[in-house]
Amino acid sequence: MNLEQLLTESRNLNTLTIDEESSLGIVTLINQEDHKVPIAIEKILPEIATAVDSIVSALQSGGRLFYLGAGTSGRIGILDASECPPTYGTDPELVQGLIAGGNPAILRAVEGAEDSYTLAAEDLEKKQLNSSDILIGIAASGRTPYVIGGLQYAKSLGCRTISLTCTPNSKMGNLTDLSLTVLTGPEVIMGSTRMKAGSAQKMILNMLTTATMIRLGKVYSNLMVDVQATNEKLQQRAKLIVSLATDVSLDQASIALEKANGSVKLAIIILLTGASKEEGSQLLEQSKGFIAKSLNVQKQS
Repeated sequence: MNLEQLLTESRNLNTLTIDEESSLGIVTLINQEDHKVPIAIEKILPEIATAVDSIVSALQSGGRLFYLGAGTSGRIGILDASECPPTYGTDPELVQGLIAGGNPAILRAVEGAEDSYTLAAEDLEKKQLNSSDILIGIAASGRTPYVIGGLQYAKSLGCRTISLTCTPNSKMGNLTDLSLTVLTGPEVIMGSTRMKAGSAQKMILNMLTTATMIRLGKVYSNLMVDVQATNEKLQQRAKLIVSLATDVSLDQASIALEKANGSVKLAIIILLTGASKEEGSQLLEQSKGFIAKSLNVQKQS
């Protein structure tokens, strides 16, 4: 393991005197470095778009999306996966995050787990990974044994594989079908990849799932129309979404949601087309859940 050869383990020449700075000076230096993250991501947008296409294809074919990582990378994957069900109404099994060391590692580091080349295969086997699924391995260094072992196992099954790293010419990048290499440079504090590298990883995973859900018809305009109203905040959000999409009052939106048994999509269709619940459901089914397509179908009929 030659850490000195990794970009993420390099010393940042812009922050050599950060320990002598005031609090304002410290956070200013951090902020200046953070500005480099979206610029680095912008350089690989075509590759990110290709990754979205691969994910959409896998999910439309009945597959699932798995994130695999250790430490910060694993936690970021779990965070993104856990937000998909409440935001887009997806089955919790559709997008899943796995971390070296299992659930205990989410809150506290499990030493040594990331150094195993076999643990990820065991974790993925428990999830019944198959060739329809797609696996994204996440590691700033691009050399984490846990993730490499998982990617090798996935490839042996015929799964599509993607790597997300912050180091050029990494072992992970050379292993996968598609490499997302975002070069955020040396960290403010040498090797603290929870900072710029972690920020880049989170932003890219947000892009991947958000773009995927849009492509799957779970967004109308810029509104999350498959939101599951499982608490009071989300119930209010559902009303607001229906209101904004149809230009009716919140009270009218609430009545429409009751008619639609809580389905935001169906409530919008009912209000915009005057269709009955049954007719609206049929429109959505014909359009595979896309509201805009449903409206076009209704206009043409």
